[in-house]
Amino acid sequence: MSEAAKGTAEVSKNRRGYTDVQGAPRFPIKLPVALRSAVNLSGVTGLGVGGKTVETENISANGVLFRMDADVPVGSAVDFTISLPADVVGAEADVQVDCRGRVVRSFADGGRRGVGVVIDEYRFERG
Repeated sequence: MSEAAKGTAEVSKNRRGYTDVQGAPRFPIKLPVALRSAVNLSGVTGLGVGGKTVETENISANGVLFRMDADVPVGSAVDFTISLPADVVGAEADVQVDCRGRVVRSFADGGRRGVGVVIDEYRFERG
């Protein structure tokens, strides 16, 4: 196989993996996110504090796209909580979704970062 063909095969393989992650329908929901920890990141602990915010751009059954002010390397593990408003989910109190995932995409967009995270584990907590 030529070097050019190898490169094309590698790109196709990478795109196929990303497409698989995107397989579920996305819902354009903007919600605040409490980022508890992010492995391989420096200075991210303060996100959501001191004027920096993290919010969802869209959510699917497989993952979430965040809008944030910090760069997050692909492959980083992240722990975060999404708060679902009581009136949206039909509950008496807000529902917290504690999630653990990993960054599969990070890109610049309009002065902020888009960070795509696959959710590997989640747990619902009533607030």
